Amino acid sequence: MAEIGVEIGAQRPLVTGAAPEFAAALPAGGRLGGLDVGTKTIGLATCDAGWTFASPAHTIARAKFTFDLAALRDWVGKERLAGLVIGLPLNMDGSDSSRTQSVRAFARNVAPLGLPVLLWDERWSTAAVERAMIAEDLSRARRAERVDRLAASYILQGAIDALSRPTLS
Repeated sequence: MAEIGVEIGAQRPLVTGAAPEFAAALPAGGRLGGLDVGTKTIGLATCDAGWTFASPAHTIARAKFTFDLAALRDWVGKERLAGLVIGLPLNMDGSDSSRTQSVRAFARNVAPLGLPVLLWDERWSTAAVERAMIAEDLSRARRAERVDRLAASYILQGAIDALSRPTLS
């Protein structure tokens, strides 16, 4: 059975954990989107076409996947994104968890968007963002309102830093 929006026999967009493979699947340059996929929300971030800096965008409240996909399709179109970086919540020892498997499935299910996807280790993203917001003396309510999109930005920044770094030979 074919996925919604994916033709039978059509090549599926790349979903990988390897930055060089992801970069090779992208057109020269292009803006990227970052996603922090949670059970209740999806934090969104974007970067410039030169992959210099990531900026938080907004948060989508999760609903049925068809609604999530429609919201992502609108966002991808408005931002003219070339690829997506999705935070992968690994266990501290690097192993998968049930949450990791859920995010991998989410990444496969966004195939109808037609964009390459990079799964990026997000183990420290939320903690780092929380520490920064506490240091800025933001209230608990303000932190809760911003954490997902800031985590998406943190995830995307880590990925674009790796993508922009020259390889060692």
